[in-house]
Amino acid sequence: MAGNECGQNKSETGIVLGFVEEVEPWHLRSSQFPSKVGGKPAWLSQSDLPGGLELECEKCHLPTALLLQVYAPILGQDRSFHRAIFVFCCKTPSCYSRNDNRCFKVFRSQLARKNDFYPYDPPPDEDPKESESDALKSGIKLCGLCGCIGPKVCSRCHAVNYCSKEHQTIDWKAGHKNECAGKEQTCSDHLNTFIFPEFELVTEPEELPAKDEKLGKTPEEKQGLELHPSDDGSAMEEKELQDMAMHETEDSKVFQKFKLRTAPEPEQVLRYCRLGSPLWVSSEHIPKDKDIPKCTCGARRLFELQVMPQLLNHLHVDSPGDSIDWGTLLVYTCEDSCDHGNKYSPEFLWKQDIGGDGTD
Repeated sequence: MAGNECGQNKSETGIVLGFVEEVEPWHLRSSQFPSKVGGKPAWLSQSDLPGGLELECEKCHLPTALLLQVYAPILGQDRSFHRAIFVFCCKTPSCYSRNDNRCFKVFRSQLARKNDFYPYDPPPDEDPKESESDALKSGIKLCGLCGCIGPKVCSRCHAVNYCSKEHQTIDWKAGHKNECAGKEQTCSDHLNTFIFPEFELVTEPEELPAKDEKLGKTPEEKQGLELHPSDDGSAMEEKELQDMAMHETEDSKVFQKFKLRTAPEPEQVLRYCRLGSPLWVSSEHIPKDKDIPKCTCGARRLFELQVMPQLLNHLHVDSPGDSIDWGTLLVYTCEDSCDHGNKYSPEFLWKQDIGGDGTD
Protein backbone atom coordinates (compact mmCIF):
# COMPACT_ATOMS: atom_id res chain seq x y z
CA MET A 1 0.00 0.00 0.00
CA ALA A 2 1.52 3.30 -1.05
CA GLY A 3 1.70 5.82 1.76
CA ASN A 4 2.27 8.89 -0.38
CA GLU A 5 -0.01 11.89 -0.36
CA CYS A 6 -2.70 11.82 -3.04
CA GLY A 7 -1.08 14.26 -5.41
CA GLN A 8 2.08 12.17 -5.61
CA ASN A 9 0.46 8.99 -6.86
CA LYS A 10 0.76 8.30 -10.57
CA SER A 11 -2.75 7.02 -11.18
CA GLU A 12 -5.28 9.24 -12.87
CA THR A 13 -7.20 10.01 -9.69
CA GLY A 14 -4.38 9.65 -7.15
CA ILE A 15 -6.49 7.07 -5.28
CA VAL A 16 -5.40 3.51 -4.51
CA LEU A 17 -8.11 0.84 -4.38
CA GLY A 18 -7.93 -2.25 -2.16
CA PHE A 19 -9.33 -5.71 -2.95
CA VAL A 20 -9.36 -8.94 -0.93
CA GLU A 21 -7.41 -11.97 -2.10
CA GLU A 22 -6.69 -15.36 -0.55
CA VAL A 23 -3.00 -16.12 0.03
CA GLU A 24 -0.91 -18.54 2.05
CA PRO A 25 -0.84 -17.54 5.74
CA TRP A 26 2.89 -16.75 5.83
CA HIS A 27 2.30 -13.76 3.54
CA LEU A 28 0.29 -12.15 6.35
CA ARG A 29 2.82 -12.34 9.17
CA SER A 30 4.39 -9.24 10.72
CA SER A 31 7.76 -9.91 9.06
CA GLN A 32 6.13 -9.49 5.62
CA PHE A 33 4.60 -6.05 6.45
CA PRO A 34 1.16 -7.04 5.17
CA SER A 35 -2.00 -5.14 4.39
CA LYS A 36 -4.82 -7.48 5.31
CA VAL A 37 -8.39 -8.01 6.42
CA GLY A 38 -9.35 -10.02 9.49
CA GLY A 39 -7.39 -12.70 11.31
CA LYS A 40 -5.18 -11.76 14.24
CA PRO A 41 -3.18 -8.51 14.09
CA ALA A 42 0.20 -8.71 12.40
CA TRP A 43 1.66 -6.19 14.84
CA LEU A 44 4.27 -3.77 13.49
CA SER A 45 5.97 -2.50 16.65
CA GLN A 46 6.34 -5.52 18.89
CA SER A 47 6.30 -3.58 22.14
CA ASP A 48 3.88 -1.12 23.77
CA LEU A 49 0.86 -2.76 22.16
CA PRO A 50 -2.62 -1.34 22.82
CA GLY A 51 -4.76 -3.47 25.09
CA GLY A 52 -7.38 -3.57 27.82
CA LEU A 53 -9.62 -0.50 27.86
CA GLU A 54 -7.92 0.88 24.73
CA LEU A 55 -9.41 -1.95 22.66
CA GLU A 56 -12.83 -2.15 24.33
CA CYS A 57 -16.03 -1.20 22.53
CA GLU A 58 -17.31 1.98 24.18
CA LYS A 59 -20.90 0.71 24.03
CA CYS A 60 -20.83 -2.89 25.29
CA HIS A 61 -17.30 -2.76 26.81
CA LEU A 62 -16.31 -6.08 25.22
CA PRO A 63 -12.99 -6.58 23.40
CA THR A 64 -12.91 -5.61 19.73
CA ALA A 65 -11.52 -7.67 16.84
CA LEU A 66 -9.15 -6.67 14.06
CA LEU A 67 -11.15 -5.51 11.04
CA LEU A 68 -8.17 -4.67 8.85
CA GLN A 69 -4.69 -3.25 8.81
CA VAL A 70 -3.03 -1.19 6.07
CA TYR A 71 0.72 -0.94 5.54
CA ALA A 72 1.23 2.70 4.56
CA PRO A 73 4.81 4.03 4.84
CA ILE A 74 5.48 7.68 4.04
CA LEU A 75 8.23 8.17 1.47
CA GLY A 76 10.92 10.58 2.55
CA GLN A 77 10.02 10.45 6.25
CA ASP A 78 12.54 8.23 8.02
CA ARG A 79 10.47 7.75 11.18
CA SER A 80 7.67 6.36 8.98
CA PHE A 81 9.76 4.03 6.83
CA HIS A 82 7.52 1.26 8.21
CA ARG A 83 4.01 2.45 9.04
CA ALA A 84 0.70 0.67 9.53
CA ILE A 85 -2.88 1.64 10.39
CA PHE A 86 -4.93 -0.85 12.45
CA VAL A 87 -8.75 -0.73 12.57
CA PHE A 88 -10.61 -2.76 15.21
CA CYS A 89 -14.36 -3.17 15.58
CA CYS A 90 -16.89 -4.69 17.96
CA LYS A 91 -18.42 -8.11 17.22
CA THR A 92 -21.76 -7.23 18.90
CA PRO A 93 -24.30 -6.43 16.14
CA SER A 94 -26.54 -4.32 18.40
CA CYS A 95 -23.69 -1.83 18.91
CA TYR A 96 -23.94 -0.71 15.29
CA SER A 97 -26.43 2.13 15.61
CA ARG A 98 -26.75 4.79 12.96
CA ASN A 99 -23.67 7.00 12.34
CA ASP A 100 -22.20 5.88 15.67
CA ASN A 101 -18.43 5.30 15.75
CA ARG A 102 -18.11 4.14 19.37
CA CYS A 103 -17.64 0.48 18.43
CA PHE A 104 -14.45 1.18 16.42
CA LYS A 105 -10.83 1.75 17.44
CA VAL A 106 -7.93 2.91 15.25
CA PHE A 107 -4.19 2.84 15.97
CA ARG A 108 -1.09 3.90 14.04
CA SER A 109 2.33 2.28 14.42
CA GLN A 110 5.52 3.40 12.70
CA LEU A 111 9.21 2.55 12.78
CA ALA A 112 12.41 3.81 11.21
CA ARG A 113 14.18 1.52 8.77
CA LYS A 114 16.71 0.75 11.49
CA ASN A 115 14.67 -0.51 14.41
CA ASP A 116 14.62 -3.09 17.21
CA PHE A 117 12.38 -5.65 15.48
CA TYR A 118 13.11 -6.12 11.77
CA PRO A 119 16.16 -6.46 9.50
CA TYR A 120 17.36 -3.40 7.61
CA ASP A 121 16.81 -5.08 4.24
CA PRO A 122 13.39 -6.10 2.85
CA PRO A 123 12.16 -9.61 3.70
CA PRO A 124 12.64 -12.36 1.08
CA ASP A 125 9.52 -13.27 -0.87
CA GLU A 126 9.44 -16.84 0.38
CA ASP A 127 8.03 -18.80 3.30
CA PRO A 128 10.39 -18.24 6.27
CA LYS A 129 9.40 -21.70 7.57
CA GLU A 130 8.95 -20.30 11.04
CA SER A 131 6.30 -21.78 13.31
CA GLU A 132 3.56 -19.34 14.24
CA SER A 133 3.33 -18.53 17.93
CA ASP A 134 1.02 -16.59 20.23
CA ALA A 135 4.00 -14.65 21.53
CA LEU A 136 6.02 -11.84 19.96
CA LYS A 137 9.80 -11.88 19.69
CA SER A 138 9.76 -9.16 22.34
CA GLY A 139 8.32 -11.74 24.73
CA ILE A 140 4.81 -10.28 24.92
CA LYS A 141 2.22 -13.07 25.19
CA LEU A 142 -0.83 -12.71 22.97
CA CYS A 143 -4.44 -13.77 23.38
CA GLY A 144 -4.98 -17.16 21.73
CA LEU A 145 -8.38 -15.98 20.50
CA CYS A 146 -7.87 -12.45 19.13
CA GLY A 147 -4.08 -11.95 18.99
CA CYS A 148 -4.00 -8.89 21.27
CA ILE A 149 -2.08 -8.59 24.57
CA GLY A 150 -2.86 -11.64 26.72
CA PRO A 151 -2.04 -11.01 30.40
CA LYS A 152 -4.32 -13.84 31.59
CA VAL A 153 -3.38 -17.51 31.26
CA CYS A 154 -5.37 -20.75 31.31
CA SER A 155 -5.00 -22.00 34.91
CA ARG A 156 -5.11 -25.62 33.80
CA CYS A 157 -2.65 -25.95 30.90
CA HIS A 158 -0.74 -22.69 31.45
CA ALA A 159 -0.11 -22.70 27.70
CA VAL A 160 -2.77 -20.38 26.29
CA ASN A 161 -3.01 -16.68 27.14
CA TYR A 162 -6.06 -14.45 26.91
CA CYS A 163 -6.75 -10.73 26.81
CA SER A 164 -9.85 -11.00 28.98
CA LYS A 165 -12.15 -13.31 30.90
CA GLU A 166 -14.68 -12.99 28.04
CA HIS A 167 -12.23 -14.41 25.49
CA GLN A 168 -11.17 -17.20 27.81
CA THR A 169 -14.83 -18.17 28.21
CA ILE A 170 -15.46 -18.08 24.45
CA ASP A 171 -12.40 -20.22 23.76
CA TRP A 172 -13.25 -22.68 26.53
CA LYS A 173 -16.75 -23.26 25.17
CA ALA A 174 -15.53 -23.40 21.57
CA GLY A 175 -13.28 -26.38 22.23
CA HIS A 176 -10.37 -25.57 24.51
CA LYS A 177 -12.19 -27.39 27.31
CA ASN A 178 -11.75 -30.66 25.37
CA GLU A 179 -8.15 -29.91 24.37
CA CYS A 180 -6.88 -28.63 27.69
CA ALA A 181 -5.20 -31.68 29.22
CA GLY A 182 -2.21 -29.98 30.77
CA LYS A 183 0.08 -30.78 27.82
CA GLU A 184 2.21 -28.20 26.03
CA GLN A 185 0.37 -26.28 23.32
CA THR A 186 0.71 -22.82 21.87
CA CYS A 187 -2.96 -22.17 21.16
CA SER A 188 -6.26 -23.96 20.78
CA ASP A 189 -6.48 -25.97 17.59
CA HIS A 190 -10.24 -25.69 17.15
CA LEU A 191 -11.90 -23.26 14.75
CA ASN A 192 -11.65 -19.64 15.90
CA THR A 193 -15.01 -18.03 15.17
CA PHE A 194 -14.24 -14.76 16.95
CA ILE A 195 -11.81 -13.32 14.41
CA PHE A 196 -12.98 -12.28 10.94
CA PRO A 197 -12.01 -14.34 7.87
CA GLU A 198 -8.46 -13.43 6.82
CA PHE A 199 -7.50 -12.06 3.39
CA GLU A 200 -4.64 -10.12 1.92
CA LEU A 201 -5.43 -6.57 0.79
CA VAL A 202 -4.05 -6.15 -2.71
CA THR A 203 -4.03 -2.72 -4.32
CA GLU A 204 -4.14 -1.01 -7.68
CA PRO A 205 -4.55 2.64 -8.74
CA GLU A 206 -8.05 3.85 -9.55
CA GLU A 207 -8.49 4.57 -13.22
CA LEU A 208 -11.54 6.37 -14.55
CA PRO A 209 -13.18 5.46 -17.87
CA ALA A 210 -12.27 7.46 -20.97
CA LYS A 211 -13.46 11.05 -20.88
CA ASP A 212 -16.09 10.50 -23.56
CA GLU A 213 -17.75 7.77 -21.48
CA LYS A 214 -20.40 8.37 -18.85
CA LEU A 215 -18.67 7.30 -15.63
CA GLY A 216 -20.24 4.07 -14.54
CA LYS A 217 -23.37 4.55 -16.64
CA THR A 218 -25.03 1.40 -17.91
CA PRO A 219 -26.90 1.49 -21.24
CA GLU A 220 -30.15 1.38 -19.28
CA GLU A 221 -29.08 4.39 -17.16
CA LYS A 222 -28.07 6.33 -20.24
CA GLN A 223 -31.42 5.55 -21.85
CA GLY A 224 -33.17 6.84 -18.75
CA LEU A 225 -31.76 10.29 -19.43
CA GLU A 226 -33.64 10.49 -22.73
CA LEU A 227 -37.27 10.40 -23.81
CA HIS A 228 -38.34 6.81 -24.47
CA PRO A 229 -41.62 4.97 -24.94
CA SER A 230 -43.36 3.48 -21.94
CA ASP A 231 -45.02 0.06 -21.97
CA ASP A 232 -48.28 1.44 -23.30
CA GLY A 233 -46.52 3.12 -26.24
CA SER A 234 -46.87 6.70 -24.99
CA ALA A 235 -43.86 9.01 -24.60
CA MET A 236 -42.92 10.61 -21.29
CA GLU A 237 -43.11 14.37 -21.62
CA GLU A 238 -39.87 16.30 -21.19
CA LYS A 239 -41.52 18.46 -18.53
CA GLU A 240 -42.18 15.36 -16.43
CA LEU A 241 -38.52 14.44 -16.61
CA GLN A 242 -37.52 17.92 -15.57
CA ASP A 243 -39.93 17.81 -12.63
CA MET A 244 -38.44 14.50 -11.52
CA ALA A 245 -34.94 15.95 -11.70
CA MET A 246 -35.96 19.00 -9.65
CA HIS A 247 -37.32 16.77 -6.91
CA GLU A 248 -34.17 14.72 -6.70
CA THR A 249 -32.80 15.20 -3.21
CA GLU A 250 -29.25 16.24 -2.42
CA ASP A 251 -28.80 12.98 -0.56
CA SER A 252 -29.77 10.86 -3.56
CA LYS A 253 -27.35 12.87 -5.72
CA VAL A 254 -24.49 12.10 -3.34
CA PHE A 255 -25.41 8.41 -3.21
CA GLN A 256 -25.68 8.24 -7.01
CA LYS A 257 -22.22 9.81 -7.28
CA PHE A 258 -20.93 7.14 -4.88
CA LYS A 259 -22.46 4.33 -6.98
CA LEU A 260 -21.24 5.74 -10.29
CA ARG A 261 -17.70 6.28 -9.00
CA THR A 262 -17.43 2.74 -7.65
CA ALA A 263 -19.22 1.02 -10.56
CA PRO A 264 -16.04 0.43 -12.65
CA GLU A 265 -14.52 -1.54 -9.71
CA PRO A 266 -17.50 -2.85 -7.71
CA GLU A 267 -15.36 -5.24 -5.61
CA GLN A 268 -13.26 -2.50 -4.00
CA VAL A 269 -13.22 -2.76 -0.20
CA LEU A 270 -10.82 0.13 0.49
CA ARG A 271 -9.97 3.55 -0.94
CA TYR A 272 -6.62 5.05 0.10
CA CYS A 273 -5.59 8.67 -0.44
CA ARG A 274 -3.63 10.23 2.42
CA LEU A 275 -4.41 13.98 2.78
CA GLY A 276 -7.07 13.55 0.08
CA SER A 277 -10.87 13.53 0.21
CA PRO A 278 -13.29 10.66 0.90
CA LEU A 279 -16.16 9.46 -1.25
CA TRP A 280 -19.35 10.09 0.72
CA VAL A 281 -22.38 7.78 0.70
CA SER A 282 -24.74 10.47 1.96
CA SER A 283 -25.09 14.24 2.23
CA GLU A 284 -25.95 13.70 5.90
CA HIS A 285 -23.46 13.35 8.76
CA ILE A 286 -20.46 14.83 6.95
CA PRO A 287 -17.95 16.06 9.55
CA LYS A 288 -16.81 19.64 9.87
CA ASP A 289 -13.23 20.44 10.89
CA LYS A 290 -14.26 20.80 14.54
CA ASP A 291 -15.72 17.27 14.51
CA ILE A 292 -12.31 15.68 13.85
CA PRO A 293 -10.27 15.81 17.09
CA LYS A 294 -6.64 16.87 16.88
CA CYS A 295 -3.85 14.35 17.43
CA THR A 296 -2.40 14.10 20.93
CA CYS A 297 0.63 16.00 19.56
CA GLY A 298 -1.61 18.97 18.68
CA ALA A 299 -1.53 18.54 14.89
CA ARG A 300 -4.67 18.22 12.79
CA ARG A 301 -5.97 14.82 11.80
CA LEU A 302 -6.64 14.53 8.06
CA PHE A 303 -8.30 11.88 5.92
CA GLU A 304 -6.17 8.87 4.99
CA LEU A 305 -8.38 5.94 4.01
CA GLN A 306 -11.94 4.70 3.88
CA VAL A 307 -13.42 1.24 4.31
CA MET A 308 -16.13 0.43 1.79
CA PRO A 309 -19.43 -1.40 2.47
CA GLN A 310 -18.38 -4.12 0.00
CA LEU A 311 -16.07 -5.50 2.70
CA LEU A 312 -19.13 -6.70 4.61
CA ASN A 313 -19.72 -9.32 1.89
CA HIS A 314 -16.51 -11.07 2.95
CA LEU A 315 -16.96 -10.98 6.73
CA HIS A 316 -19.89 -13.41 7.14
CA VAL A 317 -21.73 -11.07 9.51
CA ASP A 318 -25.27 -11.11 8.09
CA SER A 319 -27.93 -11.95 10.66
CA PRO A 320 -31.77 -11.81 10.72
CA GLY A 321 -31.90 -9.06 13.37
CA ASP A 322 -29.17 -6.57 14.19
CA SER A 323 -26.09 -6.88 12.03
CA ILE A 324 -22.61 -5.40 11.79
CA ASP A 325 -23.07 -2.73 9.15
CA TRP A 326 -21.86 0.60 7.81
CA GLY A 327 -22.18 2.89 4.79
CA THR A 328 -18.50 3.81 4.85
CA LEU A 329 -15.79 4.19 7.49
CA LEU A 330 -13.40 7.17 7.24
CA VAL A 331 -10.03 7.03 9.01
CA TYR A 332 -8.33 10.32 9.95
CA THR A 333 -4.68 10.32 11.05
CA CYS A 334 -2.14 12.82 12.32
CA GLU A 335 -1.13 15.25 9.57
CA ASP A 336 2.51 15.05 10.72
CA SER A 337 2.43 11.29 11.46
CA CYS A 338 4.08 12.25 14.74
CA ASP A 339 6.71 10.09 16.41
CA HIS A 340 5.82 8.15 19.56
CA GLY A 341 8.68 5.67 19.35
CA ASN A 342 7.47 2.08 19.60
CA LYS A 343 4.07 3.05 20.99
CA TYR A 344 0.80 2.74 19.09
CA SER A 345 -0.88 6.11 18.56
CA PRO A 346 -4.69 6.30 18.69
CA GLU A 347 -6.32 7.81 15.61
CA PHE A 348 -9.91 8.70 14.68
CA LEU A 349 -12.68 7.00 12.71
CA TRP A 350 -15.88 8.59 11.37
CA LYS A 351 -18.79 6.27 10.54
CA GLN A 352 -21.26 7.40 7.89
CA ASP A 353 -24.35 5.39 7.05
CA ILE A 354 -26.56 5.65 3.98
CA GLY A 355 -28.99 8.55 4.26
CA GLY A 356 -32.63 8.21 5.23
CA ASP A 357 -34.87 8.40 8.25
CA GLY A 358 -33.09 5.67 10.22
CA THR A 359 -32.96 5.93 13.97
CA ASP A 360 -30.56 4.57 16.58
